[in-house]
Amino acid sequence: MLPRMRERPVTCGLLGCGTVGGGVVRLLTRDPAKVTRRVGVPIEIRRVLVRDLGKARVPELDGRLLTTDASEVLDDPDIEMVIEVMGGAEPTLDHLMRAIDAKKGVVTANKLLLATAGKQLLERAQAAGVDLAFEGAVGGGVPIVRTLREALASDRVESITGIVNGTSNYVLTRMLDAGLSLDDAVAEAQARGYAEADPTMDVGGGDAAQKLSILAMLGFGAAADYADLHVEGIQAIAPIDHRFAERFAYRIKHLAIGRDHGDEVELRVHPCLLPQRSVLANVDGVLNAVTLTGEALGPCLVSGQGAGDLPTAVSVVSDALDVARSLVAGVAGLQTRAIAYEARPLRAMAAIETRYYIRFTVLDEPGVIAAIAGRLGDAGVSIEQLVQDGPRPEPGEPATVVMLTHRAREGAVQAALGALREATFMVEPARLLRIEEP
Repeated sequence: MLPRMRERPVTCGLLGCGTVGGGVVRLLTRDPAKVTRRVGVPIEIRRVLVRDLGKARVPELDGRLLTTDASEVLDDPDIEMVIEVMGGAEPTLDHLMRAIDAKKGVVTANKLLLATAGKQLLERAQAAGVDLAFEGAVGGGVPIVRTLREALASDRVESITGIVNGTSNYVLTRMLDAGLSLDDAVAEAQARGYAEADPTMDVGGGDAAQKLSILAMLGFGAAADYADLHVEGIQAIAPIDHRFAERFAYRIKHLAIGRDHGDEVELRVHPCLLPQRSVLANVDGVLNAVTLTGEALGPCLVSGQGAGDLPTAVSVVSDALDVARSLVAGVAGLQTRAIAYEARPLRAMAAIETRYYIRFTVLDEPGVIAAIAGRLGDAGVSIEQLVQDGPRPEPGEPATVVMLTHRAREGAVQAALGALREATFMVEPARLLRIEEP
Protein backbone atom coordinates (compact mmCIF):
# COMPACT_ATOMS: atom_id res chain seq x y z
CA MET A 1 0.00 0.00 0.00
CA LEU A 2 1.25 3.46 -0.89
CA PRO A 3 2.06 5.83 1.97
CA ARG A 4 -0.85 8.16 2.48
CA MET A 5 -0.01 11.68 1.43
CA ARG A 6 -3.58 12.79 1.98
CA GLU A 7 -6.77 11.38 3.43
CA ARG A 8 -9.47 12.63 1.08
CA PRO A 9 -10.54 10.51 -1.91
CA VAL A 10 -9.60 11.23 -5.50
CA THR A 11 -12.81 12.52 -7.03
CA CYS A 12 -13.81 11.82 -10.60
CA GLY A 13 -16.56 12.53 -13.09
CA LEU A 14 -17.63 10.29 -15.96
CA LEU A 15 -18.52 11.56 -19.41
CA GLY A 16 -20.80 8.82 -20.72
CA CYS A 17 -22.15 5.68 -19.14
CA GLY A 18 -22.93 3.24 -21.91
CA THR A 19 -21.43 -0.20 -22.30
CA VAL A 20 -17.83 0.73 -21.45
CA GLY A 21 -18.88 3.36 -18.90
CA GLY A 22 -20.96 0.78 -17.07
CA GLY A 23 -17.92 -1.49 -16.96
CA VAL A 24 -15.86 1.34 -15.49
CA VAL A 25 -18.44 1.91 -12.76
CA ARG A 26 -18.47 -1.81 -11.94
CA LEU A 27 -14.69 -2.07 -11.69
CA LEU A 28 -14.35 1.05 -9.56
CA THR A 29 -17.11 0.06 -7.14
CA ARG A 30 -16.97 -3.74 -6.82
CA ASP A 31 -13.83 -3.77 -4.64
CA PRO A 32 -13.23 -0.31 -3.14
CA ALA A 33 -10.64 -1.68 -0.71
CA LYS A 34 -8.50 -2.90 -3.61
CA VAL A 35 -8.71 0.51 -5.30
CA THR A 36 -7.65 2.15 -2.05
CA ARG A 37 -4.69 -0.20 -1.71
CA ARG A 38 -3.55 0.59 -5.23
CA VAL A 39 -3.99 4.36 -5.02
CA GLY A 40 -3.54 5.12 -1.33
CA VAL A 41 -7.00 6.68 -1.01
CA PRO A 42 -10.42 5.78 -2.45
CA ILE A 43 -11.61 6.94 -5.86
CA GLU A 44 -15.04 8.49 -5.61
CA ILE A 45 -17.42 9.01 -8.55
CA ARG A 46 -19.06 12.42 -8.05
CA ARG A 47 -20.98 13.00 -11.29
CA VAL A 48 -21.89 11.04 -14.45
CA LEU A 49 -22.87 12.82 -17.67
CA VAL A 50 -25.50 10.96 -19.73
CA ARG A 51 -27.91 11.80 -22.55
CA ASP A 52 -30.97 10.10 -21.07
CA LEU A 53 -31.67 10.19 -17.34
CA GLY A 54 -34.36 7.53 -17.69
CA LYS A 55 -32.22 4.87 -19.36
CA ALA A 56 -31.42 1.79 -17.26
CA ARG A 57 -27.85 1.74 -15.94
CA VAL A 58 -25.67 -0.78 -14.15
CA PRO A 59 -27.03 -1.42 -10.63
CA GLU A 60 -23.76 -0.30 -9.03
CA LEU A 61 -24.40 3.29 -10.17
CA ASP A 62 -26.26 5.63 -7.83
CA GLY A 63 -28.89 7.32 -10.00
CA ARG A 64 -28.55 10.55 -8.01
CA LEU A 65 -25.13 11.08 -9.64
CA LEU A 66 -26.55 11.32 -13.17
CA THR A 67 -26.74 14.62 -15.02
CA THR A 68 -27.35 15.84 -18.55
CA ASP A 69 -25.41 19.06 -17.91
CA ALA A 70 -21.70 18.73 -18.80
CA SER A 71 -20.83 21.78 -16.70
CA GLU A 72 -21.70 19.83 -13.55
CA VAL A 73 -18.68 17.64 -14.32
CA LEU A 74 -16.34 20.03 -16.10
CA ASP A 75 -16.84 23.12 -13.94
CA ASP A 76 -16.99 21.42 -10.55
CA PRO A 77 -13.74 22.42 -8.77
CA ASP A 78 -14.02 19.39 -6.49
CA ILE A 79 -13.69 16.93 -9.40
CA GLU A 80 -10.01 16.16 -10.01
CA MET A 81 -10.23 13.58 -12.80
CA VAL A 82 -12.50 13.17 -15.81
CA ILE A 83 -13.03 9.75 -17.40
CA GLU A 84 -14.39 10.05 -20.95
CA VAL A 85 -16.21 7.06 -22.45
CA MET A 86 -18.90 8.86 -24.45
CA GLY A 87 -17.13 8.58 -27.81
CA GLY A 88 -17.48 10.77 -30.88
CA ALA A 89 -15.67 13.95 -31.83
CA GLU A 90 -18.07 16.70 -30.78
CA PRO A 91 -18.83 17.87 -28.19
CA THR A 92 -16.31 15.42 -26.71
CA LEU A 93 -13.19 17.30 -27.82
CA ASP A 94 -14.49 20.52 -26.31
CA HIS A 95 -15.33 18.68 -23.07
CA LEU A 96 -11.80 17.29 -22.78
CA MET A 97 -10.20 20.64 -23.55
CA ARG A 98 -12.30 22.24 -20.83
CA ALA A 99 -11.31 19.51 -18.39
CA ILE A 100 -7.62 19.95 -19.17
CA ASP A 101 -7.85 23.75 -18.87
CA ALA A 102 -9.47 23.24 -15.47
CA LYS A 103 -6.37 21.22 -14.43
CA LYS A 104 -8.25 17.94 -14.24
CA GLY A 105 -6.55 14.68 -15.13
CA VAL A 106 -8.15 13.05 -18.17
CA VAL A 107 -8.67 9.39 -19.04
CA THR A 108 -10.15 8.58 -22.45
CA ALA A 109 -10.79 5.56 -24.66
CA ASN A 110 -11.61 7.75 -27.67
CA LYS A 111 -9.40 6.61 -30.57
CA LEU A 112 -11.11 8.99 -33.01
CA LEU A 113 -10.15 12.02 -30.95
CA LEU A 114 -6.60 10.83 -30.40
CA ALA A 115 -6.14 10.00 -34.08
CA THR A 116 -7.46 13.39 -35.23
CA ALA A 117 -6.63 15.72 -32.34
CA GLY A 118 -4.08 13.77 -30.28
CA LYS A 119 -1.29 16.30 -30.80
CA GLN A 120 -3.60 19.14 -29.80
CA LEU A 121 -4.80 17.31 -26.69
CA LEU A 122 -1.30 16.28 -25.59
CA GLU A 123 0.13 19.77 -26.07
CA ARG A 124 -2.72 21.20 -24.02
CA ALA A 125 -2.25 18.60 -21.27
CA GLN A 126 1.52 19.11 -21.17
CA ALA A 127 1.09 22.87 -20.93
CA ALA A 128 -1.47 22.47 -18.14
CA GLY A 129 0.67 19.94 -16.25
CA VAL A 130 -2.03 17.25 -16.16
CA ASP A 131 -2.16 13.63 -17.27
CA LEU A 132 -3.88 12.48 -20.46
CA ALA A 133 -4.14 8.67 -20.34
CA PHE A 134 -5.58 6.60 -23.20
CA GLU A 135 -4.78 2.89 -22.87
CA GLY A 136 -8.37 1.94 -23.74
CA ALA A 137 -8.18 3.68 -27.12
CA VAL A 138 -6.13 0.89 -28.74
CA GLY A 139 -6.74 -2.82 -28.40
CA GLY A 140 -9.40 -2.81 -25.68
CA GLY A 141 -7.85 -4.70 -22.78
CA VAL A 142 -4.49 -5.25 -24.51
CA PRO A 143 -1.85 -3.14 -22.67
CA ILE A 144 -0.10 -1.95 -25.81
CA VAL A 145 -0.11 1.79 -25.01
CA ARG A 146 1.45 1.17 -21.59
CA THR A 147 4.02 -1.17 -23.15
CA LEU A 148 5.15 1.47 -25.65
CA ARG A 149 5.01 4.37 -23.22
CA GLU A 150 6.73 2.65 -20.30
CA ALA A 151 8.22 -0.79 -20.96
CA LEU A 152 10.02 0.29 -24.14
CA ALA A 153 10.80 3.85 -23.05
CA SER A 154 14.54 3.08 -22.98
CA ASP A 155 14.60 1.36 -26.39
CA ARG A 156 14.17 2.43 -30.00
CA VAL A 157 11.07 0.83 -31.52
CA GLU A 158 11.86 -0.32 -35.03
CA SER A 159 8.54 -1.84 -36.05
CA ILE A 160 4.92 -2.31 -34.97
CA THR A 161 2.77 -4.93 -36.68
CA GLY A 162 -0.60 -5.99 -35.39
CA ILE A 163 -4.14 -7.20 -35.64
CA VAL A 164 -5.92 -4.27 -33.99
CA ASN A 165 -9.51 -4.68 -35.15
CA GLY A 166 -11.41 -7.60 -33.66
CA THR A 167 -14.33 -7.35 -36.08
CA SER A 168 -12.20 -7.81 -39.20
CA ASN A 169 -10.26 -10.59 -37.53
CA TYR A 170 -13.48 -12.40 -36.63
CA VAL A 171 -14.82 -12.04 -40.18
CA LEU A 172 -11.63 -13.40 -41.76
CA THR A 173 -11.53 -16.26 -39.24
CA ARG A 174 -15.09 -17.31 -40.02
CA MET A 175 -14.49 -17.06 -43.77
CA LEU A 176 -11.58 -19.47 -43.39
CA ASP A 177 -13.01 -21.85 -40.79
CA ALA A 178 -16.63 -22.05 -41.96
CA GLY A 179 -16.29 -21.12 -45.63
CA LEU A 180 -18.61 -18.12 -45.20
CA SER A 181 -18.80 -15.27 -47.65
CA LEU A 182 -17.69 -11.90 -46.36
CA ASP A 183 -21.28 -10.65 -46.14
CA ASP A 184 -22.40 -13.72 -44.19
CA ALA A 185 -19.43 -13.47 -41.83
CA VAL A 186 -20.17 -9.78 -41.18
CA ALA A 187 -23.84 -10.59 -40.50
CA GLU A 188 -22.78 -13.28 -38.03
CA ALA A 189 -20.41 -10.81 -36.31
CA GLN A 190 -23.27 -8.31 -36.00
CA ALA A 191 -25.59 -10.97 -34.55
CA ARG A 192 -22.96 -11.81 -31.92
CA GLY A 193 -22.39 -8.17 -31.02
CA TYR A 194 -18.87 -8.09 -32.52
CA ALA A 195 -19.76 -5.62 -35.30
CA GLU A 196 -21.68 -2.36 -35.43
CA ALA A 197 -24.86 -1.97 -37.45
CA ASP A 198 -22.67 -0.03 -39.89
CA PRO A 199 -19.39 -1.99 -39.95
CA THR A 200 -17.66 0.30 -42.45
CA MET A 201 -14.99 1.63 -40.07
CA ASP A 202 -14.07 -1.92 -39.08
CA VAL A 203 -14.11 -3.82 -42.37
CA GLY A 204 -12.97 -0.73 -44.28
CA GLY A 205 -9.80 -0.33 -42.20
CA GLY A 206 -10.52 3.12 -40.75
CA ASP A 207 -10.61 1.88 -37.17
CA ALA A 208 -7.24 0.15 -37.53
CA ALA A 209 -5.76 3.27 -39.17
CA GLN A 210 -6.80 5.42 -36.22
CA LYS A 211 -5.17 2.99 -33.83
CA LEU A 212 -1.97 2.79 -35.90
CA SER A 213 -1.61 6.58 -35.85
CA ILE A 214 -1.76 6.46 -32.04
CA LEU A 215 0.78 3.64 -31.86
CA ALA A 216 3.09 5.52 -34.25
CA MET A 217 3.00 8.55 -31.98
CA LEU A 218 4.06 6.45 -29.01
CA GLY A 219 6.42 4.06 -30.76
CA PHE A 220 8.09 6.30 -33.33
CA GLY A 221 7.40 9.78 -31.95
CA ALA A 222 5.55 10.49 -35.20
CA ALA A 223 2.54 12.81 -35.27
CA ALA A 224 0.66 11.39 -38.25
CA ASP A 225 -2.91 12.14 -39.32
CA TYR A 226 -4.62 8.80 -39.85
CA ALA A 227 -6.25 10.20 -43.01
CA ASP A 228 -2.78 10.32 -44.60
CA LEU A 229 -2.11 6.61 -44.08
CA HIS A 230 -2.50 4.02 -46.83
CA VAL A 231 -5.65 2.13 -45.84
CA GLU A 232 -7.40 -0.89 -47.37
CA GLY A 233 -10.16 -2.93 -45.83
CA ILE A 234 -11.19 -6.54 -46.28
CA GLN A 235 -14.24 -5.95 -48.49
CA ALA A 236 -12.58 -7.43 -51.59
CA ILE A 237 -11.44 -10.65 -49.89
CA ALA A 238 -13.26 -13.67 -51.35
CA PRO A 239 -13.38 -17.32 -50.23
CA ILE A 240 -11.15 -18.18 -53.20
CA ASP A 241 -8.39 -16.02 -51.71
CA HIS A 242 -8.50 -18.03 -48.49
CA ARG A 243 -8.29 -21.26 -50.51
CA PHE A 244 -5.25 -20.09 -52.42
CA ALA A 245 -3.61 -18.72 -49.27
CA GLU A 246 -3.99 -22.16 -47.66
CA ARG A 247 -2.58 -23.80 -50.78
CA PHE A 248 0.55 -21.67 -50.50
CA ALA A 249 0.75 -22.24 -46.67
CA TYR A 250 -0.41 -18.73 -45.77
CA ARG A 251 -3.35 -17.19 -43.94
CA ILE A 252 -5.00 -13.84 -44.59
CA LYS A 253 -5.01 -11.29 -41.78
CA HIS A 254 -5.84 -7.59 -41.69
CA LEU A 255 -2.77 -5.81 -40.35
CA ALA A 256 -1.66 -2.40 -39.16
CA ILE A 257 2.02 -2.06 -40.07
CA GLY A 258 4.48 0.59 -38.94
CA ARG A 259 8.24 0.79 -39.46
CA ASP A 260 10.72 3.50 -38.52
CA HIS A 261 13.22 4.01 -41.34
CA GLY A 262 14.94 6.95 -39.67
CA ASP A 263 14.34 9.53 -42.39
CA GLU A 264 10.78 8.31 -42.97
CA VAL A 265 8.02 6.40 -41.20
CA GLU A 266 6.14 3.63 -42.97
CA LEU A 267 2.49 3.39 -41.90
CA ARG A 268 -0.03 1.23 -43.75
CA VAL A 269 -3.19 -0.78 -43.08
CA HIS A 270 -4.36 -3.59 -45.36
CA PRO A 271 -4.98 -7.35 -45.57
CA CYS A 272 -1.86 -9.51 -45.89
CA LEU A 273 -0.79 -13.08 -46.40
CA LEU A 274 1.12 -14.37 -43.38
CA PRO A 275 2.97 -17.71 -43.16
CA GLN A 276 0.81 -20.25 -41.33
CA ARG A 277 3.60 -20.86 -38.82
CA SER A 278 3.74 -17.21 -37.72
CA VAL A 279 2.22 -16.09 -34.43
CA LEU A 280 -0.08 -13.45 -35.88
CA ALA A 281 -1.47 -15.90 -38.45
CA ASN A 282 -2.83 -17.95 -35.55
CA VAL A 283 -4.54 -15.09 -33.71
CA ASP A 284 -8.20 -15.79 -34.43
CA GLY A 285 -11.70 -14.56 -33.61
CA VAL A 286 -11.99 -11.19 -31.90
CA LEU A 287 -8.53 -11.34 -30.37
CA ASN A 288 -6.04 -8.54 -31.00
CA ALA A 289 -2.27 -8.98 -31.07
CA VAL A 290 0.63 -6.63 -31.71
CA THR A 291 4.26 -7.54 -32.30
CA LEU A 292 6.84 -4.90 -31.44
CA THR A 293 10.49 -4.99 -32.38
CA GLY A 294 12.92 -2.98 -30.30
CA GLU A 295 16.49 -2.27 -31.33
CA ALA A 296 17.76 -3.69 -28.04
CA LEU A 297 14.83 -5.86 -26.92
CA GLY A 298 14.11 -7.61 -30.20
CA PRO A 299 10.60 -8.98 -30.85
CA CYS A 300 7.81 -8.74 -28.26
CA LEU A 301 4.17 -9.88 -28.52
CA VAL A 302 1.19 -8.39 -26.71
CA SER A 303 -2.20 -10.07 -27.17
CA GLY A 304 -5.67 -10.21 -25.64
CA GLN A 305 -9.33 -9.28 -25.97
CA GLY A 306 -9.54 -6.29 -28.27
CA ALA A 307 -13.09 -5.15 -27.56
CA GLY A 308 -16.03 -5.44 -25.21
CA ASP A 309 -17.22 -3.57 -22.16
CA LEU A 310 -15.07 -5.15 -19.47
CA PRO A 311 -11.78 -5.59 -21.44
CA THR A 312 -11.87 -1.92 -22.46
CA ALA A 313 -13.04 -0.89 -18.99
CA VAL A 314 -10.03 -2.70 -17.49
CA SER A 315 -7.71 -0.46 -19.51
CA VAL A 316 -9.70 2.67 -18.64
CA VAL A 317 -9.69 1.91 -14.92
CA SER A 318 -5.98 1.04 -14.99
CA ASP A 319 -5.38 4.51 -16.44
CA ALA A 320 -7.64 6.02 -13.79
CA LEU A 321 -5.56 4.36 -11.07
CA ASP A 322 -2.37 5.76 -12.61
CA VAL A 323 -3.79 9.27 -12.82
CA ALA A 324 -5.13 9.01 -9.28
CA ARG A 325 -1.73 7.88 -7.96
CA SER A 326 -0.13 10.89 -9.66
CA LEU A 327 -2.61 13.20 -7.97
CA VAL A 328 -2.04 11.60 -4.57
CA ALA A 329 1.75 11.81 -4.97
CA GLY A 330 1.63 15.39 -6.18
CA VAL A 331 3.25 14.61 -9.55
CA ALA A 332 0.30 15.20 -11.90
CA GLY A 333 1.21 15.24 -15.57
CA LEU A 334 4.35 13.15 -15.20
CA GLN A 335 3.39 10.39 -17.67
CA THR A 336 2.09 12.87 -20.23
CA ARG A 337 5.30 14.89 -20.18
CA ALA A 338 7.21 11.75 -21.23
CA ILE A 339 5.43 11.54 -24.62
CA ALA A 340 7.50 13.24 -27.33
CA TYR A 341 6.41 13.47 -30.95
CA GLU A 342 6.91 15.50 -34.12
CA ALA A 343 5.66 15.60 -37.69
CA ARG A 344 7.66 13.10 -39.75
CA PRO A 345 7.48 12.30 -43.46
CA LEU A 346 5.57 9.16 -44.44
CA ARG A 347 7.13 6.68 -46.85
CA ALA A 348 5.13 6.56 -50.08
CA MET A 349 3.43 3.25 -50.85
CA ALA A 350 5.17 3.18 -54.22
CA ALA A 351 8.50 2.84 -52.37
CA ILE A 352 7.39 -0.13 -50.24
CA GLU A 353 9.15 -3.40 -51.03
CA THR A 354 7.59 -6.79 -50.31
CA ARG A 355 6.31 -9.93 -52.05
CA TYR A 356 2.87 -10.08 -53.64
CA TYR A 357 -0.05 -12.43 -54.21
CA ILE A 358 -1.89 -11.45 -57.41
CA ARG A 359 -5.11 -13.14 -58.55
CA PHE A 360 -6.14 -12.69 -62.18
CA THR A 361 -9.53 -13.56 -63.67
CA VAL A 362 -8.94 -13.86 -67.41
CA LEU A 363 -10.29 -15.37 -70.60
CA ASP A 364 -8.77 -18.80 -71.22
CA GLU A 365 -6.92 -17.90 -74.40
CA PRO A 366 -3.47 -18.79 -75.75
CA GLY A 367 -0.76 -16.34 -74.76
CA VAL A 368 -2.57 -14.83 -71.77
CA ILE A 369 -0.11 -16.02 -69.14
CA ALA A 370 2.83 -15.00 -71.32
CA ALA A 371 1.31 -11.52 -71.70
CA ILE A 372 0.85 -11.17 -67.95
CA ALA A 373 4.36 -12.39 -67.21
CA GLY A 374 5.68 -10.04 -69.89
CA ARG A 375 4.01 -6.97 -68.38
CA LEU A 376 5.30 -7.88 -64.93
CA GLY A 377 8.78 -8.53 -66.31
CA ASP A 378 8.82 -5.20 -68.16
CA ALA A 379 8.18 -3.52 -64.78
CA GLY A 380 10.98 -5.49 -63.13
CA VAL A 381 8.69 -7.87 -61.24
CA SER A 382 9.66 -11.56 -61.33
CA ILE A 383 7.29 -14.46 -60.68
CA GLU A 384 8.07 -16.99 -57.96
CA GLN A 385 5.06 -19.33 -58.35
CA LEU A 386 2.09 -19.61 -60.72
CA VAL A 387 -1.07 -21.69 -60.31
CA GLN A 388 -4.25 -21.98 -62.38
CA ASP A 389 -7.34 -22.88 -60.37
CA GLY A 390 -9.24 -26.09 -61.09
CA PRO A 391 -9.84 -27.92 -64.40
CA ARG A 392 -9.70 -26.12 -67.70
CA PRO A 393 -12.84 -23.97 -68.07
CA GLU A 394 -15.37 -24.36 -70.87
CA PRO A 395 -14.86 -22.16 -73.96
CA GLY A 396 -15.75 -18.57 -73.14
CA GLU A 397 -15.60 -19.16 -69.40
CA PRO A 398 -13.04 -17.21 -67.34
CA ALA A 399 -10.02 -18.82 -65.71
CA THR A 400 -8.42 -17.94 -62.40
CA VAL A 401 -4.63 -17.57 -62.33
CA VAL A 402 -2.67 -16.76 -59.18
CA MET A 403 0.92 -15.61 -59.06
CA LEU A 404 3.30 -15.08 -56.16
CA THR A 405 6.10 -12.65 -56.91
CA HIS A 406 9.60 -12.29 -55.63
CA ARG A 407 10.29 -9.17 -53.60
CA ALA A 408 9.42 -6.07 -55.62
CA ARG A 409 8.64 -2.39 -55.32
CA GLU A 410 4.98 -1.52 -54.94
CA GLY A 411 5.25 1.14 -57.64
CA ALA A 412 6.52 -1.40 -60.15
CA VAL A 413 3.77 -3.91 -59.36
CA GLN A 414 1.06 -1.27 -59.61
CA ALA A 415 2.48 -0.02 -62.92
CA ALA A 416 2.32 -3.53 -64.37
CA LEU A 417 -1.25 -4.06 -63.16
CA GLY A 418 -2.23 -0.68 -64.56
CA ALA A 419 -0.87 -1.67 -67.95
CA LEU A 420 -2.84 -4.92 -67.82
CA ARG A 421 -6.11 -3.29 -66.81
CA GLU A 422 -7.16 -2.54 -70.37
CA ALA A 423 -6.08 -5.87 -71.82
CA THR A 424 -8.94 -7.57 -73.68
CA PHE A 425 -8.39 -10.86 -71.87
CA MET A 426 -8.89 -9.32 -68.40
CA VAL A 427 -12.37 -10.22 -67.10
CA GLU A 428 -12.05 -8.13 -63.93
CA PRO A 429 -9.30 -6.10 -62.23
CA ALA A 430 -6.50 -8.14 -60.67
CA ARG A 431 -6.68 -8.70 -56.91
CA LEU A 432 -3.46 -7.87 -55.06
CA LEU A 433 -2.50 -8.87 -51.53
CA ARG A 434 0.86 -8.16 -49.95
CA ILE A 435 2.87 -10.94 -48.28
CA GLU A 436 4.41 -10.14 -44.91
CA GLU A 437 7.18 -12.36 -43.58
CA PRO A 438 7.79 -12.24 -39.79
